[in-house]
Amino acid sequence: MPGFYSLLTNESSELVDPRLRIFLMKLHMAGWLIAGALLATDAMAAEKKIVFIAGRPSHGPGEHEHRAGCLLLKGCLDKVPGLTSVVYSNGWPENPNAAFEGAAAVVVFSDGGSGHPLLQNDHLRTIGDLMKKGIGLACIHYATEPTLEKGEKEFLDWIGGAFEINWSVNPHWDAEFKELPRHPITRGVAPFTITDEWYFNMRFREGMKRVTPILTAIPPASTMSRRDGPHEGNPAVREAVKRGEPQHVAWACEQADGGRGFGFTGAHFHKNWGNDNFRKVVLNAILWTAKIEVPATGVSGKVTEEELQQNLDPKGERKKK
Repeated sequence: MPGFYSLLTNESSELVDPRLRIFLMKLHMAGWLIAGALLATDAMAAEKKIVFIAGRPSHGPGEHEHRAGCLLLKGCLDKVPGLTSVVYSNGWPENPNAAFEGAAAVVVFSDGGSGHPLLQNDHLRTIGDLMKKGIGLACIHYATEPTLEKGEKEFLDWIGGAFEINWSVNPHWDAEFKELPRHPITRGVAPFTITDEWYFNMRFREGMKRVTPILTAIPPASTMSRRDGPHEGNPAVREAVKRGEPQHVAWACEQADGGRGFGFTGAHFHKNWGNDNFRKVVLNAILWTAKIEVPATGVSGKVTEEELQQNLDPKGERKKK
């Protein structure tokens, strides 16, 4: 008895009724159509979703531009095949179940401390449920600061490090990133120097377990020109700066539940998103936390001055002292 394909193609075969051959041809074509539809469905299902949580307006013009920064990053990621992203403004989506459905990673760029959007109501539990599913989390600038009373334990579990008051500090300084580690997040990133409010002396997991430093620099003595205070200075950090200890201001981590975390202490100044290396570190990190292969040269693309001026919060002019 001829095989199935022979039945379809051997027109001279006397073993097959012509009507049966036509039926089998239609069945064969239908199978290919179904297979194609299933492949298309799988491709759509495989599309990764990034959820941005942009905090409320804060600080002066051009500083802590949470919404504009998230929208700018979204615009860059929208050019990555197989990736979709959405920005929720003012701190938390109105319908979190719908917002986080299908998310591969959550990115938080907001103010921190007691006003941190993840510390309100039962939001820590909501994010914790996502982390248990292996979903990634990235926190940018002030969003790396929970409180000692609420959130620090979770942040150390989820992103590997956190700003801790009376330990970490937040001066403005020129950070020179002279060497970069070999990691997917640093693909296509060249050494660079940039001024920002780079937090340092961060609180990390014990022994830096499953934490990989990404951006490291040595703060100058000028960072300790301020008096001691909850964010300004303390004896321990003054000694560290005096010894010239390298400080990690961006890092990646592996979560115990299989997810990935990323902390980035820069981005006080919105204009810094215009720096290709600065921006690429964060874009690469977002892909990495979402378990998306980072391109060999990193997330490509340029940001124009016009794009940097879009979506800024209406803060008015800074008052002159």
